[in-house]
Amino acid sequence: MMYDDHYGLSGRPFQLTPDPAFWFDTATHKKAMAYLGYGLSQGEGFIVITGQPGVGKTTLIGHLMGTIDRERMHVVKLVTTQIEAEDLLHMVAGGLGIDSAGAAKSQVIAAIEKALHAMARAGKRTLLIVDEAQALPIASLEELRMLSNLQAGGYPLLQIFLLGQPEFRARLSDPRLEQLRQRVIAMHQLDPMDGEEVEPYLIHRLSVVGWRGKPRFKNDAVAAIHRWSDGIPRKVNQLAGRVLLFGAIEQIDSFTGADVDAVIADLDSDMAFDGRPATAAAPPPAPATASADPARDPVRPAPSAAAPGADDLVARIARLEGRLEEQDAALRRVLTLMVDFIEAEDARPSARRGTAA
Repeated sequence: MMYDDHYGLSGRPFQLTPDPAFWFDTATHKKAMAYLGYGLSQGEGFIVITGQPGVGKTTLIGHLMGTIDRERMHVVKLVTTQIEAEDLLHMVAGGLGIDSAGAAKSQVIAAIEKALHAMARAGKRTLLIVDEAQALPIASLEELRMLSNLQAGGYPLLQIFLLGQPEFRARLSDPRLEQLRQRVIAMHQLDPMDGEEVEPYLIHRLSVVGWRGKPRFKNDAVAAIHRWSDGIPRKVNQLAGRVLLFGAIEQIDSFTGADVDAVIADLDSDMAFDGRPATAAAPPPAPATASADPARDPVRPAPSAAAPGADDLVARIARLEGRLEEQDAALRRVLTLMVDFIEAEDARPSARRGTAA
């Protein structure tokens, strides 16, 4: 990314792809890990973790996988999208190394049970993780319950973690899932971060990629990030990444609320252009606190109650011309940064070779 060199970072701190290396212990994630650990210690039943999109369910499981002894536990992970019961069984079989193509349902179930017994004899437990569980039909959830009944010598052969969006909790209240509910030994709802967790979260992710104090986020900038993102980690990352790009272009090392609001205005404009509903942005800062650099302030024409006259049209044209000049200057800065970045990349291999010699 363009801002790596400007801020001296070794990577992207706010990438949207879940990465356990950036794991951050919020209060709700600590509680979820406690439930998962309890579930693993019990070795049976269902553990249910729910949360809205972007709150960190996938990252949670990635972090859990880093704590598991894979020599003693075989993990099968499924991401579901309206998978019917028989297809689900074939996917579980595939996760156990079974080629079930063309096999009847009864044959697939028998093969799964045989594979689970083999795992147990080898001293391994089997954990099935099903993501996006809210998309599963009732029949598929019932099939999972039947698999959870498989035992050897009175001990369960399979434990199941179900991850889903908040509506999955309501789904579980269906009377047809009464027997599955009775097998749920723990359930937790992942919540967004509260306002006090956002700044430590930003600092943590920056520190993972070599942050040394630049950039900084002032209190009003952190508040603006939390307000726009609602504390959802993925949205925090989305906004923070754009803020760093904005900062690299504008040569900003300490972000204010006004800087973040300018980026929010751009993001909301992008969403509106894509046909998606724009998130309500914070009101623009008062003129007394606006940046002294006009290139860093978004252009917000003042609404007029009356129809525009000739003077208004002239003023609007002048504003548009000014905005075009600002965009042209910003484009030149971007091109300059790109050239610098490419030249630096070209120089790095020789520098590395010199170090290794």
